Parts: sequence; C-alpha cells; structure tokens
Amino acid sequence: MRRPSLTMPAVHWPSVRGRARADRGPLSLVAAVVLVVTLLAAALPPLMRATADDAARDAIRRAGPEAAVQVEALWADDYGPNGGRLRDDDLADDVRNVQRVAVDKLDPELRRTLRAPVTVVTSVSLLVTDGSVQRRFQLNYVEDDHGGPAVTWVAGRAPGKTEDGDVETPYAGPPWEAQVGLSEAAAAALKLRPGDHIALKDEQRNPYNVLVSGVFKPVDPGDPAWELVPWVLRPTAGLDGAGSTRLGGLLSPDSLPDGRLALLPDQLRRTVYFRPDPDELTWASAQRLAGAVTALKAGSGSSAQTDTTLKFDTQLDGVLRDVRDQVTAAQAQASVLLIAVLAGAVLVLLLAAELLARRRSAALTAARERGASLPGVALELGLEAAAVTLPAAALGLLLSLVLAGGVAVPGALVVVLAALLAGPASGTLVAARATRDRRVPANRAARRWQERTRQLRRAAVDVAFVAAAAGAVVALRQRGVEGGTLAAAAPALGVLAATMLLLRLMPVGTGLVLRQSLRSRRPLAVFGAARAAATATRALPLLVLVTTTALVTFALTLDATTSRGTGDGAWRTVGADARLDVAPEATGSTARIAARIAAAPGVTGVATAQIDDGVRVIAGGDQTTPSLAVLDAPAFARLLAGNPLPDAPDLTRLRGTGRIPALVRSADGSLRPGMAVQLIRPGTTPLELEAVGEAPAINGEETVIVLDARTAPEPFTPNTVWANGPGAARAMDGAEGRVLTRTAVLQDRRTAPLTAGMVLLDRAAAATLLVLGLLGFALGAAASAPERWVTLARLRTLGLRPRDTHRVAAAELLPPVLVAAVCGPVLGLLLVELTFRALALRSLTGQPADPLTTVPWWLLGALALVLLGALASVVAAESAARRTHRLSTVLRIGD
Repeated sequence: MRRPSLTMPAVHWPSVRGRARADRGPLSLVAAVVLVVTLLAAALPPLMRATADDAARDAIRRAGPEAAVQVEALWADDYGPNGGRLRDDDLADDVRNVQRVAVDKLDPELRRTLRAPVTVVTSVSLLVTDGSVQRRFQLNYVEDDHGGPAVTWVAGRAPGKTEDGDVETPYAGPPWEAQVGLSEAAAAALKLRPGDHIALKDEQRNPYNVLVSGVFKPVDPGDPAWELVPWVLRPTAGLDGAGSTRLGGLLSPDSLPDGRLALLPDQLRRTVYFRPDPDELTWASAQRLAGAVTALKAGSGSSAQTDTTLKFDTQLDGVLRDVRDQVTAAQAQASVLLIAVLAGAVLVLLLAAELLARRRSAALTAARERGASLPGVALELGLEAAAVTLPAAALGLLLSLVLAGGVAVPGALVVVLAALLAGPASGTLVAARATRDRRVPANRAARRWQERTRQLRRAAVDVAFVAAAAGAVVALRQRGVEGGTLAAAAPALGVLAATMLLLRLMPVGTGLVLRQSLRSRRPLAVFGAARAAATATRALPLLVLVTTTALVTFALTLDATTSRGTGDGAWRTVGADARLDVAPEATGSTARIAARIAAAPGVTGVATAQIDDGVRVIAGGDQTTPSLAVLDAPAFARLLAGNPLPDAPDLTRLRGTGRIPALVRSADGSLRPGMAVQLIRPGTTPLELEAVGEAPAINGEETVIVLDARTAPEPFTPNTVWANGPGAARAMDGAEGRVLTRTAVLQDRRTAPLTAGMVLLDRAAAATLLVLGLLGFALGAAASAPERWVTLARLRTLGLRPRDTHRVAAAELLPPVLVAAVCGPVLGLLLVELTFRALALRSLTGQPADPLTTVPWWLLGALALVLLGALASVVAAESAARRTHRLSTVLRIGD
C-alpha cells in the first residue's frame, strides 16, 4: 500500500491580491505600527549604549583629578658618606625615571585610555608665621610631557640652585635654603617680592629657609597640570583644616634638590598622575578600566611600606561605580518603558488582525466552502502578512541604523513575530469556526459542562496573568533595577492582569446599567445601554485602551517625578537660589558682602555660615570627617522657611550650657542625636560637643555638624552666603569668590546625558503609547461598526433621528473609554506605588533618597479629555461615512 505523499497547500493568488487591495487601509496601518515600533525597539538599546558612553565621559570630566590613577614612590635615602644629607643634583632625572617606570607598569589597554602622565612633587603643609590669619604653604614641583606648565616671570627670575653639584650638609646644620617662585595671587596674599624669605615653620616649630626668587603668571591657567596643585596659582581654603588657607610655591628642576634638603627626609613626596582621557572612553572600556585599576591597586605596594616600591591608588573605580549605578538604573527604566510600548503594540496588532478577520469572514467562509483547506488559508494570509510586515520591519531597522548608529534585534523581533502570526491566526480561526460541524448539545447538562469548561479555561488564563504579574512585581521590588526582563515587565504585566480582571466585571457593570435604563422613560438610554451590553464582552478593545492609558500614566508620572526630583536635588546642592563661596582672602569682609546682597532688589532672604570641609571628629569611639557648619541659626531658619527645602525645627535647640550643642547628620549613621562628639582641633584640646538634634543637609552634604555662631567657641568668620529671591544671583555679581546658582545647577543636571535621555524617552514612550491606545480604540470601533450601524439603520426606519443615532453610537462606545479614563490612571498610579522605589530614581535626580512621587494631575485630566475627544471623533467620522446611505439601501440590509 502506497503512503500518501505530503503536498504543499495551493495558493490562490487572485484571492491574495484581492483581499490585499480591499483591505489596504488596515494593512497600511499594520505596516505603520510595525515600522514605528520596530524603529523604537531597535534604536533604543544603541541609543542607551551611546548615552552610557556620554555619561561615563561626563563623569570623568566632572571628577577631574579625583579620577586620576596615582602612582607614589618614596625617595631613596640621601645619606652622605660623612653622616649628613647629600644633595642629589640629578633629582629631577630621578623623578622622570619614576614616571617612566610607572608607565611601564601599566597594562597596555589601560595605558591607551589615559592621558600623558603628570608628576607632582609636594611638601608637607607648613605654617606661615607672619602673624596674620591661619595660612599654610607648600613647596611644589610639576612636570608633564612638555617639561612642566609654561609660566611667564613678571618679576625676578625662575628658582635656581643654592649650590652646584652633590653637596653634603650636616643634620645639625642651619636650615638649607631653597628657592621658589610665587604666582601673582600668592605674592599679593603674602605681600612678598623677589628676594624676600617666607616665614615658615612646621608643627614642631622647626624653621624653614625658603627664598622667593620671582613672581610668575601662568601662560595657560586652564592647563590640566595646574588642577593637581591649584593652590600654586591662587589661595585655596579648607584643605588643611577649618579656617585655613593654603598657598604654594613653584620649584624648578634646578631648585628641586635644594627643596628636598630644605625639608626633613619624610616631608617631600612624589606622585605620578595618569588622568583618563574621556574622548577615548566608552561605557564598555570604562568597565574594563575600572576592573584594571582595581587589580592594579590590589597588586601594588602598601602605603605602609617604606621602600621605593611603586604604590598605585585611584578613585577612578569609585567614580565609575557611581556611573554604573546610574546607567543600570537608566537601563532598567528604559527596559520598563520599552516593554510597555511593545505590549501596547502587540495588542494593537492583535486588534488589527481581529478587524481584518471580521471584514474577511464572508470571503474566508466562501473560500472554505469552495474547498480551500485551512493550511492553504493560513499560507495565503501568512504570505500577505509577510509582504506587509517584513518591508516595514526592514525599513525600521534601516532607520535605526541611520539614526541610532546600531540595531537591536530582540525587541524588534517581538513586534515582527506578532505582526506575522496575528493576522494568519485570526483569519484561519474565523474560517475554521465558520465551517466546523460541531453542534450544540441538546443535553442541558452537556451544555452546562461546556460552559463550565470555558469558564475554567478563562479563569486559568486570568490566574496565569495575575501570577506572572505578581512574580514580576516581587522580582522588581526584591532585586531592584538588576532584576532582569521579568522585573522590567512588571508594569506591563501588572496592567494586563488588572485589565483582564476588569474585563470580567464589564458585563456586570453594563448589565446593571441596562437594567437601570429599562426603568427609564428615555428610549435612547435603553438603546445605548443595550448596545453597550452587547459589546461589553469584546476583550481586545478594552485591553488596548486601559493598558495603554495606564502605561501612559506610568510614563508621565515617571517623567514628572524625575523632573521634580532633579529640581529638589538642585535646591539641596545650592541651599538657596544662589550661594557665594567667599574667596579665602576676602572672608574678613563676608558680613559686608552679605549686607550688600540683602539690600539688593529681588533678594528675600540672606544667611551666612562658616563651612569647613573634612574636619576630624570622634563619635561613639570612631573617627569620621564630616563638614562643619557654624551659622547664624535664626537667619538660616528664616532662609529655609523662604524656599522649598525642608525646615529644620531642631535649630532652636542650639542653645544651652555645658557642652556645646550641635546638630548632626550622617548618611551612614555614624553621627546620631544623643551622642557625645569630640571635634579635633590641631594644636589644642578637642572640643566637646553634644548632639542635640538632626542637622539639615548643608550644600548637599549628608555628613555634617552644625553649630550656632552664638555658642561656637571660636570667632565667627563666615565664608558662605546664601540668598533667596529672583535677584539673588544678580546681587552676587562682582563678589570675590565662586557663585553657584540653583538655575545653573538645575540646567546642568537636566542636560546631563542620562537625565536628558531618560526625560526624552519618558515623553516619547508616553506619546507612542497614547497613539497606540487611540489606534486601538479606532480599530475596535471599526471592527464593530458594521453591526452597530445595521442596528442604527433599522432604528432610523422606526423614526430615530440622525443625531439620536449619534448618541446611541456614543453610548455603545462609551464604556471602554470611561473605564480607561477612570481605571487606567488608577492602575498606573498603583503600579507607580509598587515599583518606583525599585527603579533607583535617586541616582538620576542627585538626591540622597528616592524622590517623592509627583503625579501630573493636569496631564491625566488632559488624557481623559483626549479619550473623550477620540470618542466624539470616531462617532462623527462614522456618521459622515454613513450619511449618503439611502433609505432603500437601509431597508434591504439583511441579517
């Protein structure tokens, strides 16, 4: 017996072409959806990678010297043959040799991402003993690949040698003289000229012999080498403790050997700095760089070693770790939004496939009755779907390549598969149902069994969706932004599950409205309620409209919360509308500057403070280095009351006797109210403080101690001025110091690569979802339009006026719109409450904690108006399309 051979189903090409021509409108709509969503899904990952690259480069630029790889090596002993110290005339060459050895130690891949090294030789910070304010001085030598930053000598000459050759000096001899050059700012601050000596001592009161050989000005003050020793160019406050100012003198290759002899053997150190080149970095190379520097630090010599072993250190891995946290959070948010858009697109494609199947039900039934097989029908519909989908997807991928510089296939593949399978599946199912020979059982028990089976299947689907949504939300809340695809799908799955439950309640609600309308004397209400009840069981239109509305709410709330959080972060960083960090040499006139600012027009409040960074305190047996803020507590309280920053009620506690009352704040809990705190002050006994309350965040610092100027033990020398009001920034123009405005900080953060990219993505996702929702509503209305207008046409033959038919049509289409307008935002806000904490928004807003959720109520109101406007537009369009129908045509309409 011969086995039957397998044959491919035959394709009836005239039918394929005829159906395509007849339905070119819906097919064009499918192609447009595939094109737009494919472009978005394919372009988003490359754009995120490019944004991550920009974020890494931006972080490196902002970090400045902190991101440099530092290589330190101790000096070899300079013992002379007679027990003294030997002057090494080739000391500058020895410094260059350390630089060459450090370069050879670097991994080649790491070396390619680093700029040319800069070697800095610095002394300990010495006291300036001229009887003026607390100032310190350092000797510095700087050398880069060009020999050193260029300077112009405006007075005197470059530092020279004290002695020629390798001279030995006894330990007990007089201080050795070393020559340095001073910048114009340093010479003015010290009131010195060439030929003068700088009065210097160390902590043990040992004197030092330093001669000013000349005064210079830098050729390029922006040279990166100066960033490593900014105090050489201008006085710098706070580097050597509270209230201190550091200045520096410049050594030359000739005076460097004398500089070492002028100091004690352990008072001069040399460090080679390798700064990353942001232009050579990408996000991927930055991650490899972070791993390389971590391995380099782990394998280098310990800082406790006293030999000449190279010791590597850097904060670059910490900088890149912060960027990684921000990029991870941004990628997670992007994944959430992309999956939301994909969910909306798939639902729209399913609805379009249902519309096509309804329009073709008669033709497909006739084809089956003529002998067409179901595989043949599926093949014909599949060829049509491929002819529509594949060119649109290819164009979307091409546009992604052109616009985004890359293509991501997985997200686009979801849309393509949905478009390829939805149409053939729906059409084949319609053809199969129209020609199947299954009959309804005559037995009531059998019919009841079938109904219960359908209900169980439906309940199983609902339970599956609810379980998947619950699992996704739990994964997102527990694992945060690194929870993977399941966690990223939590908002979309949650909305789908909730909408499916709403779908089960729709017949109940429309049935209740119908029963109430039957008691009414208005026939239009009965007609409208009856039509609404008849179409309430249609799942896809409601799914599309509610899902997209809820996800639009989610995206808009995400955008509003990020924007509000960024603004709050700017307030916390500046502390007011504007802040003036007074120049060290001008701190004596801070009170006068503050009075002038307070009298300026547009200034509503002013407060001053003395802020010192990195003071040493002992609390609970542990040492920490918070910022110390001594301020006028009443004025600062009035300043806080005049801006959106949180009030600080504990400021009223900064009064008392015994221990000095203080407010404390720390990110790690090392400083807590109720603790006894000791403030370490150089050269004197520790200051006993009592933590009586929680301090406000000062200038964005989360670890801070606040004292009131009235109870502080030392004279109040403010170096910071805050001002509120629209004229605050203008009032600070011309003041000596650095002016920081809230608007500038806010603009800087909003234009940062990640923040700007996420704001654009939030709005693009919201707009795309809204368009998809409106398309879904239009498709759903079009799918039910023939049946609806047959009914309305029959009602017109009974005397119903045209405008009354409009009202009945609107009543039929109203339930999904009403449910979407009310329940969509509610579901979106519920998802916001469940998922926002896991999205790590604080990493993008610059806040110490998660921002408060900001709901854009006016946008949600506008969304409801858009939905109602879409309802009115659809009814008007359908009415215009049916207006030309004659009464004879209406009377000939069949079943």
